Formats: sequence, structure tokens, C-alpha cells
Amino acid sequence: MLRVEAPAYCAIARPRWKLYACRNVLQETAVHGAEVKSYSRSERKNRTNEGAYIDKDGVARTFDRKKISRKRGGGMKGRGWKYGSGFVDGVFPVLSPMAQDILELVQKGTDVAKVWQSLDSIPHAHDLWDDIVNVAVQLRLNRQWEPIITVCEWILYRSSFRPDIICYNLLIDAYGRKRELSKAESIYMALLEAHCVPTEDTYALLLRAYCNAGQLHRAEGVISEMQENGIPPSATVYNAYLDGLLKARCTEKAVEVYQRMKKERCRTNTETYTLMINVYGKANQPMSSLKVFKEMNAIGCKPNICTYTALVNAFAREGLCEKAEEVFEEMQQAGHEPDVYAYNALMEAYSRAGFPQGASEIFSLMEHMGCEPDRASYNILVDAYGRAGLHQEAEAVFQELKQVGMRPTMKSHMLLLSAHAKSGNVSRCEEVMAQLHKSGLRPDTFALNAMLNAYGRAGRLDDMERLAAAMEDGGAGAAPDIGTYNVLVNVYGRAGYLDRMEAAFRAAAARGLAADVVTWTSRIGAYARKKEYGRCLEVFEEMVDAGCYPDAGTAKVLLAACSDERQVQEVTAIVRSMHKDAKTLFTL
Repeated sequence: MLRVEAPAYCAIARPRWKLYACRNVLQETAVHGAEVKSYSRSERKNRTNEGAYIDKDGVARTFDRKKISRKRGGGMKGRGWKYGSGFVDGVFPVLSPMAQDILELVQKGTDVAKVWQSLDSIPHAHDLWDDIVNVAVQLRLNRQWEPIITVCEWILYRSSFRPDIICYNLLIDAYGRKRELSKAESIYMALLEAHCVPTEDTYALLLRAYCNAGQLHRAEGVISEMQENGIPPSATVYNAYLDGLLKARCTEKAVEVYQRMKKERCRTNTETYTLMINVYGKANQPMSSLKVFKEMNAIGCKPNICTYTALVNAFAREGLCEKAEEVFEEMQQAGHEPDVYAYNALMEAYSRAGFPQGASEIFSLMEHMGCEPDRASYNILVDAYGRAGLHQEAEAVFQELKQVGMRPTMKSHMLLLSAHAKSGNVSRCEEVMAQLHKSGLRPDTFALNAMLNAYGRAGRLDDMERLAAAMEDGGAGAAPDIGTYNVLVNVYGRAGYLDRMEAAFRAAAARGLAADVVTWTSRIGAYARKKEYGRCLEVFEEMVDAGCYPDAGTAKVLLAACSDERQVQEVTAIVRSMHKDAKTLFTL
């Protein structure tokens, strides 16, 4: 069990953390670099993969988690397929030598007709069906949607097999992931025409497909169809709906569906509560997440490690280190050994709070405890140093990511770019952009916005404007978002170019982008620097009329515009009035 003592870090000297690995009765301080290095990466990896159990004779034994396989004789035909798991009955399928050959054939084949012809030539042995379906499930685990379609459509249109529900469900899932809704619907209709009975998983996959594509009204149609056919939606179906809404960031709708579940007395489960903790967490409502967690415990629903990790993440997004630590410790007391996702969530809390040393120590502890960091772990550490303005440390972590054999992703480059942009190192930012292109990755909007910000901070407005124009014209490879115009409004406002600032503000509206609180506050700040108090209030009124709720930063900027006591009192009254009328975004 990990216990973290001492208050959070800050810029001045303070007590060092003490990290206790109580399970091993081993006391560790933050200064344990030499001991951590004594464990080779391969040793840590082996320790991570080992599991332990007591056999029927009371003897302690170990097993490799990665080699657990499906029991012999566990044929899949007619048994359906568990939604969201990618495998049946909670264990991974074993691929026979024939299935391995089929898998390689399908993965390498780009011509569907030739793949089908090769599949036609395979002798129809007794276990060929299991081999084919195992291959499709393995492809799903690898998120290879096109090969899944190739295999399942061969079963459907070409083979002598009679497709069962697993084949239809895999096809609906694959087309849903590719956002090809018309094809997913056609497979559903083919399922009905073949007199194959749809399962809860079928409806769950349809729901998620509609949510991923933003077709919420059609998702509601699935629920209505189930109810019209006398099939009350179960937790499996509603959980899939919530999962789709969560991924589509339709948080208000997710809360509405959750309330409907309770109203219909649908039996909620651990997955339901975990999803709702994530919904509130991503909506920056960590206390609502905690309320859901307490409600879960009150009805006797036992949280799992995913639930605890979701709650840690909810507090991490707001940089609430102490709360994140409490949940992390409670998770261990409940008997759950932290995995890489739990450690990453705690690292994120320190990163968001501006304590990169804390994130670094958790990273080291994770390695010491035999939990291998993943690419996200390195990215979080790059971000932690970048947020604190420690661009050299961020660069060192980025290089270590490559040294351990992991390929930097778009996000890795983006975070490094943001770190150097914050430090004003424009030349290094340009080098990172060049590396990104060299790696075959196209910069996304966030990366280009970081580059815009770097040019703006360095006073290279011509370069900033040239890049912004390329984004607007489509020549940069990524379209501008409201963050793009926030950079422009802020840079122009700070430089005192009010006309250019207003032009950038209008350009965002012309592209159909709604100004957010950062846009409005940056605009008010430009006039506050000129002590144009009246104009600040005018913009503030526009902001409220537009339905954008001001935050603490807005109030601070308004107060900066005041030049006498009367104006201070007036702004204070406005802020208090707004605070009094504020409402929680979601209610439980």
C-alpha cells in the first residue's frame, strides 16, 4: 500500500515526500535513485507480468497473466459475444496454428477478393468456425476494423457457414467504429431478415455507433424500438449509451440518461457508476464524481480499480492533489494494486497542480514497484515539466521516451512543442515541427496553436499571422478552432493592437466558433490595460448576453480596469451577484 505524507510541493523549500510501500514493509524516501536503477527494465517487466495464487493444496504458485487462454472445448458458435470486452467469457481466445495463418493472411491482404479466394480454399474442418471467429475477435483486440469486415463479410456472403449473432455484432461494431452508419444499419437489417435474434450487445453496439457519430436522436430511436418490442433496456444497453455519450462529450445528455435509469429502476452496476464518475470528472465537476462514488458505496455496489482510477482522474483534472492521494490510498486499502492507469492518474494530479517533482517521484515509484510506465506516463511527465516552464527537463523525458523504444505520438510532440513555446524557445519549436513532419505525422490544431503562441510570445507577429492564414486557408493541414483565435486575441490585446484583436474576434464568429471564457476575458483584458473601464463593462455585458459565464479570471481582469474606489465597488457588486446566481452544471 502506498501512503504519501507531507504537504504538496511549491517553489520554495519544504518537507520532502515520504513514499511508503507498506506491502513490502519497506520505507522509501524520495532519494532512492540508485536503488531504483538496480532493477533492470526486463526484471521489472517480468515482475509486472507475474500473477500469484494459492492452489488447492495450499501451495503458492505464479502464472503469466499474458498467457492466460480460453479453456479447451470452449467453442464460440451460438454463444454471442460480450459487448465491449473483445473476447468471450472474460478470457482471451487461443489461436490455433490454422488461425494464426488466417490472421496473417487477413492482416497482410489488401485485395478483398484475393483474401476471400484464399479463405474459400481452406478445408472445412470441424473447428474452422472457431478459428475464423477467434481471428475476428483477435482483430478487434488490435482495433483492425477493415480486416474484421473482410472476415465477417466472407462468412456472411461467401462461406457455407450460417452466420450467428457474433458475426453480425462484430460487423456492426466495426462499421460503427468507422462511422459508416448506413452499413451498420444494413447489417442490423440483415440480422433481422435472417431471423437471428438481436442480443443486448447488438443494441449496445448500435447505440455507441450513433453516439460516436453525434446522431443522438437516432440513439434514442434504438431505446424506443427496444421498449416497443417489449425489451426493457438493461444496464448493459444503458452503459453502452453512457459510454458513447461520454466519448462524444455529450455530458448533459449522459446525466439525463443516468437519471432515466434510476427513474425506470434499471439495476445500475459498477460500470454505470464508473462511467458517471468519468462524466462528471470530464465536466470539471469532481465533487459530483465523489457524490456518485458515495452513492455507489451506500447501495452496496463494490467499486473496482477502474472506479477508483476514474475518481483519481476527476480530482487530477482540477489539480486537487490531496483528494487524488486520498482516493489512491483508499484504493490500496480496498485491496487493489495500482496499475499503470492509476499511477498515471496520480501523476496527472501533480502535473495539473504545477508540481512536476511530485509527478517525477510517482513515475520512479511506479517503476520501483514493478509497474512498467507506458507512453502516456512519459507524456504526462513531459507535460508536467512543460507546465512548470522546465523545458530542458521536458526535453530529457521526451528523449528518454525514444531511448526505451517507444515511438513518440502526435501528442508527445505536441506536449514538447507546448513546453518550448511556453519558454519562448521558438527555434526549438520549429525543430520539433520538422521532426513531427519527418516522422510522418501531420500536426493537429493543438500543435499549430502552440506554434502560434510561440511566435506571439516572441513578438514574431508576421510569422504568427502567416501560420494563422495557412490554417484558415487549409494549407497548414489542420483547421483553426476557438483556441487558435484565443491566441490571436490574447497576443494582439497584449501588444495593444486593438483593431487587429477585434478583427480576430470577428473572424472566429464568422467561422461559426463560439467565443469561450478565455476569448472574452482576453478581450476585456486588452481594454483593462488601457484603463478603458466603460468599454470593459460593455464587453462584459456582451459576454453575459452571449451565454458565457465569467470565471475568477474575468473578475480579476475587471478589477484591474478600475481606477477609483467607486468602480471597484461596482465591479465587486457585479461579481457577487454573478456568484450568487451561479448553479452547479449538473444535479444528481
